[in-house]
Amino acid sequence: MSISKIGIVGCGLMGQGIAQVCAGYGFSTFVTDVNEEILDKGIKRIFAYIDKGIDKGKATVEERRAVEKNLRGVISLNELKGCGLIIEAAPEVLQIKTEIFRALNNKVPPECIFASNTSSLKIRELAEISGRKNNFIGLHFFNPVPVMNLVEAVKMEEMPQKIFDDILTFIKALGKTPIVCQDSTGFVVNRLLTPYLLDAVQAFEAGLASVNDIDTAVKLGLGYPMGPLALIDYVGVETVCHIAEIMFKEFKLEQYRPPALLKKMKDKGWLGKKSGMGFYVYQASGMMGNDEGLKEILNTENREQKTENKE
Repeated sequence: MSISKIGIVGCGLMGQGIAQVCAGYGFSTFVTDVNEEILDKGIKRIFAYIDKGIDKGKATVEERRAVEKNLRGVISLNELKGCGLIIEAAPEVLQIKTEIFRALNNKVPPECIFASNTSSLKIRELAEISGRKNNFIGLHFFNPVPVMNLVEAVKMEEMPQKIFDDILTFIKALGKTPIVCQDSTGFVVNRLLTPYLLDAVQAFEAGLASVNDIDTAVKLGLGYPMGPLALIDYVGVETVCHIAEIMFKEFKLEQYRPPALLKKMKDKGWLGKKSGMGFYVYQASGMMGNDEGLKEILNTENREQKTENKE
C-alpha cells in the first residue's frame, strides 16, 4: 500500500476515534488540533476509552500498546507533510473546514490525499476549496469509530481509480466496510436517518408517548439497538439540528425541517449526553427521561406563539 502515514486534523470525538483505529491497526498516525490543551485532552480520552474497553473485556492490552506505539500528537500542520493521507475531522462548519484545507494545501506535497469526514457538506465544494480535486475524497466514519464498521466513501470524478482503490484498501485494513456513494447532501445514512430522528422528536411534541416509551417502542418493536431520542443525545442535539438545517436548505422537503423543540433545546444548551441534559438527564446513577423539562420548553413555545398571534 502507498498509504502508511496518516494525519488527522481534529481531536474531538470523531478525530479521536479515527486516530485510535488508525494507530491500533498499525498505521503511523499523527493527530493535531488548534492548541496543545485540546489535543492533550483528546489523546487522554482515547486511552481512557481503550482502558474502559479493557475493563469490560472489549479491548486488549496489546491494542493499547499498538496505539501507544503508533499515535503521536502534533500542534503544527507542518508535521503532517510526510503523510500519504490526511483526514479532516473538524466541526461541521464550512468556514472551519475551508481554513484547514487551504492551510494544508500550502504545507503538504501535492501527492498527499485529502479526506473530509463531513457528514452533510458537499465533497466537491470542499475539494475545490482544497485546490486538489484529483486528490480529494469524502470518508465519512461513524460514531463510535472503534465500534462502527461502516465508512461512506465519496469519490471525485477527477480522482484516478488507482488512488481510490488504495483508499478502499486502506479502509478495509482498518477492519471497516466501505460503501461508495454519490456526492449528495447527507450521503446515504444521514439521508435516511435524519427524517427518522426528526419524526421521533415530532412524536414527542405531539404527546404520542414519553421519551423512554418512544425509544422502547423502537428498540423492542423495530429491533433497533438504540432508540432515536437517545441517539440524538449521543450524537449531539446541536449536530442533528445543524445537519437537518443543511438538508432542509438543500432539498426543501418538510421531512428535513428541524422541529421547534430541537431548536429550543440547542438554544438552551441541552445538547444531550455531552452537556448532561437532552432528551434524557444524565447522572452518575444513570439516565432518565427529561419529559417534564421538555414539556416546559414546549409550553413556553406555545405561550410565545399565542402572544405573537395576539400582536
